[in-house]
Amino acid sequence: MEYTACAITGHRPSRFKWKYNENNSGCKRLKRRLKEQLVQLYDRGVRHFYIGGALGTDLWSGEILMELKEQPEYSGIELILVLPFMGHDNNWDKASRHRLSVLRQHSAEVIVAGTAENPPVTNYRLRNQYMVDHADCLLAVYDNNRNLRSGTMQTVNYARRKKLPITLIHPDSAMVSYENQD
Repeated sequence: MEYTACAITGHRPSRFKWKYNENNSGCKRLKRRLKEQLVQLYDRGVRHFYIGGALGTDLWSGEILMELKEQPEYSGIELILVLPFMGHDNNWDKASRHRLSVLRQHSAEVIVAGTAENPPVTNYRLRNQYMVDHADCLLAVYDNNRNLRSGTMQTVNYARRKKLPITLIHPDSAMVSYENQD
Protein backbone atom coordinates (compact mmCIF):
# COMPACT_ATOMS: atom_id res chain seq x y z
CA MET A 1 0.00 0.00 0.00
CA GLU A 2 1.20 3.50 -0.77
CA TYR A 3 0.89 6.31 1.75
CA THR A 4 1.17 10.06 1.30
CA ALA A 5 1.18 11.43 4.86
CA CYS A 6 2.73 10.22 8.12
CA ALA A 7 2.27 11.48 11.66
CA ILE A 8 5.28 11.13 13.95
CA THR A 9 5.09 10.82 17.72
CA GLY A 10 7.41 9.76 20.49
CA HIS A 11 8.68 10.27 23.95
CA ARG A 12 10.36 13.32 25.43
CA PRO A 13 14.03 13.03 26.43
CA SER A 14 13.14 12.51 30.09
CA ARG A 15 11.73 9.06 29.14
CA PHE A 16 14.98 7.86 27.54
CA LYS A 17 17.78 6.23 29.52
CA TRP A 18 20.17 8.89 28.18
CA LYS A 19 17.81 11.80 28.99
CA TYR A 20 19.10 14.87 27.07
CA ASN A 21 22.52 13.44 26.13
CA GLU A 22 22.28 13.20 22.35
CA ASN A 23 25.90 11.99 22.16
CA ASN A 24 24.88 8.78 23.93
CA SER A 25 25.21 5.67 21.74
CA GLY A 26 21.56 4.73 22.45
CA CYS A 27 20.37 8.12 21.22
CA LYS A 28 22.54 7.89 18.11
CA ARG A 29 21.18 4.38 17.39
CA LEU A 30 17.61 5.60 17.80
CA LYS A 31 18.22 8.52 15.43
CA ARG A 32 19.73 6.15 12.84
CA ARG A 33 16.65 3.93 13.12
CA LEU A 34 14.36 6.96 12.77
CA LYS A 35 16.22 7.98 9.63
CA GLU A 36 15.96 4.45 8.16
CA GLN A 37 12.21 4.37 8.79
CA LEU A 38 11.68 7.88 7.38
CA VAL A 39 13.54 6.86 4.20
CA GLN A 40 11.41 3.71 3.92
CA LEU A 41 8.25 5.79 4.33
CA TYR A 42 9.45 8.18 1.62
CA ASP A 43 10.16 5.21 -0.65
CA ARG A 44 6.55 4.05 -0.05
CA GLY A 45 5.22 7.41 -1.23
CA VAL A 46 5.02 9.52 1.94
CA ARG A 47 5.79 13.16 1.22
CA HIS A 48 3.96 14.94 4.06
CA PHE A 49 5.34 14.42 7.57
CA TYR A 50 3.40 15.78 10.55
CA ILE A 51 5.55 16.59 13.57
CA GLY A 52 4.27 17.81 16.93
CA GLY A 53 7.03 20.27 17.85
CA ALA A 54 8.02 18.68 21.17
CA LEU A 55 11.45 17.96 22.61
CA GLY A 56 12.94 14.57 21.79
CA THR A 57 11.46 12.47 19.00
CA ASP A 58 9.61 15.37 17.33
CA LEU A 59 12.67 17.63 17.09
CA TRP A 60 14.96 14.79 16.05
CA SER A 61 12.57 13.60 13.33
CA GLY A 62 12.17 17.12 12.01
CA GLU A 63 15.91 17.65 11.88
CA ILE A 64 16.44 14.31 10.11
CA LEU A 65 13.74 15.21 7.57
CA MET A 66 15.35 18.63 6.94
CA GLU A 67 18.69 16.89 6.39
CA LEU A 68 17.13 14.38 3.98
CA LYS A 69 15.27 17.12 2.08
CA GLU A 70 18.62 18.72 1.19
CA GLN A 71 19.40 15.64 -0.91
CA PRO A 72 17.89 15.70 -4.42
CA GLU A 73 16.34 12.23 -4.07
CA TYR A 74 14.29 13.41 -1.06
CA SER A 75 13.41 16.89 -2.28
CA GLY A 76 9.69 16.06 -2.17
CA ILE A 77 9.62 16.00 1.65
CA GLU A 78 7.14 18.43 3.19
CA LEU A 79 7.41 19.03 6.90
CA ILE A 80 4.19 20.10 8.62
CA LEU A 81 4.69 21.34 12.15
CA VAL A 82 1.62 20.98 14.38
CA LEU A 83 1.99 22.92 17.62
CA PRO A 84 -0.30 22.35 20.62
CA PHE A 85 -0.61 26.09 21.37
CA MET A 86 1.36 29.29 20.91
CA GLY A 87 4.18 29.57 23.44
CA HIS A 88 4.27 25.88 24.35
CA ASP A 89 8.08 26.19 24.22
CA ASN A 90 8.37 29.26 26.49
CA ASN A 91 10.06 27.29 29.29
CA TRP A 92 12.52 25.48 27.01
CA ASP A 93 16.22 26.28 27.08
CA LYS A 94 17.51 28.70 24.43
CA ALA A 95 19.16 26.01 22.27
CA SER A 96 15.97 23.90 22.09
CA ARG A 97 13.85 26.95 21.24
CA HIS A 98 16.31 27.73 18.45
CA ARG A 99 16.05 24.18 17.09
CA LEU A 100 12.26 24.49 16.99
CA SER A 101 12.58 27.89 15.30
CA VAL A 102 14.72 26.35 12.55
CA LEU A 103 12.09 23.61 12.09
CA ARG A 104 9.41 26.29 11.78
CA GLN A 105 11.42 28.07 9.08
CA HIS A 106 11.76 24.84 7.08
CA SER A 107 8.17 23.70 7.46
CA ALA A 108 5.78 23.87 4.53
CA GLU A 109 3.05 24.67 7.03
CA VAL A 110 2.76 25.48 10.74
CA ILE A 111 -0.55 24.64 12.39
CA VAL A 112 -1.55 25.59 15.92
CA ALA A 113 -4.08 23.02 17.10
CA GLY A 114 -5.17 24.54 20.41
CA THR A 115 -5.82 27.88 22.05
CA ALA A 116 -4.70 29.69 25.18
CA GLU A 117 -8.19 29.22 26.64
CA ASN A 118 -7.83 25.42 26.71
CA PRO A 119 -5.93 23.56 29.42
CA PRO A 120 -2.51 22.49 28.02
CA VAL A 121 -3.46 18.80 28.24
CA THR A 122 -6.43 19.46 25.94
CA ASN A 123 -4.22 21.29 23.45
CA TYR A 124 -1.71 18.41 23.35
CA ARG A 125 -4.54 15.94 22.71
CA LEU A 126 -5.95 18.19 19.95
CA ARG A 127 -2.49 18.39 18.37
CA ASN A 128 -2.03 14.61 18.45
CA GLN A 129 -5.49 13.95 17.05
CA TYR A 130 -4.98 16.51 14.29
CA MET A 131 -1.80 14.77 13.16
CA VAL A 132 -3.36 11.29 13.15
CA ASP A 133 -6.53 12.58 11.44
CA HIS A 134 -4.42 13.98 8.58
CA ALA A 135 -2.11 10.99 8.17
CA ASP A 136 -2.22 7.64 6.37
CA CYS A 137 0.21 6.04 8.86
CA LEU A 138 1.96 6.65 12.17
CA LEU A 139 5.64 6.40 13.10
CA ALA A 140 6.03 6.17 16.88
CA VAL A 141 9.01 5.92 19.20
CA TYR A 142 7.09 4.01 21.82
CA ASP A 143 7.51 1.18 24.31
CA ASN A 144 4.52 -1.03 23.53
CA ASN A 145 5.30 -3.31 26.49
CA ARG A 146 5.09 -0.65 29.20
CA ASN A 147 1.75 0.97 29.72
CA LEU A 148 3.10 4.46 30.33
CA ARG A 149 0.35 7.01 30.54
CA SER A 150 1.59 9.57 28.05
CA GLY A 151 0.62 11.60 25.05
CA THR A 152 2.57 9.16 22.92
CA MET A 153 0.51 6.25 24.24
CA GLN A 154 -2.71 8.18 23.61
CA THR A 155 -1.59 9.00 20.06
CA VAL A 156 -0.68 5.37 19.31
CA ASN A 157 -4.02 4.19 20.72
CA TYR A 158 -5.91 6.81 18.70
CA ALA A 159 -4.14 5.64 15.53
CA ARG A 160 -5.00 2.03 16.44
CA ARG A 161 -8.68 2.95 16.79
CA LYS A 162 -8.50 4.57 13.35
CA LYS A 163 -6.80 1.39 12.02
CA LEU A 164 -3.78 3.27 10.68
CA PRO A 165 -0.65 1.32 9.81
CA ILE A 166 1.81 1.92 12.65
CA THR A 167 5.58 1.59 12.75
CA LEU A 168 6.85 1.31 16.31
CA ILE A 169 10.46 1.96 17.28
CA HIS A 170 11.31 0.80 20.79
CA PRO A 171 12.90 3.73 22.70
CA ASP A 172 15.57 1.59 24.41
CA SER A 173 16.48 -1.11 21.89
CA ALA A 174 15.55 0.76 18.66
CA MET A 175 13.89 -2.48 17.49
CA VAL A 176 11.18 -1.91 14.89
CA SER A 177 7.76 -3.57 14.84
CA TYR A 178 4.70 -3.02 12.70
CA GLU A 179 0.93 -3.02 13.20
CA ASN A 180 -1.88 -2.98 10.63
CA GLN A 181 0.57 -3.24 7.72
CA ASP A 182 -0.56 -4.70 4.40
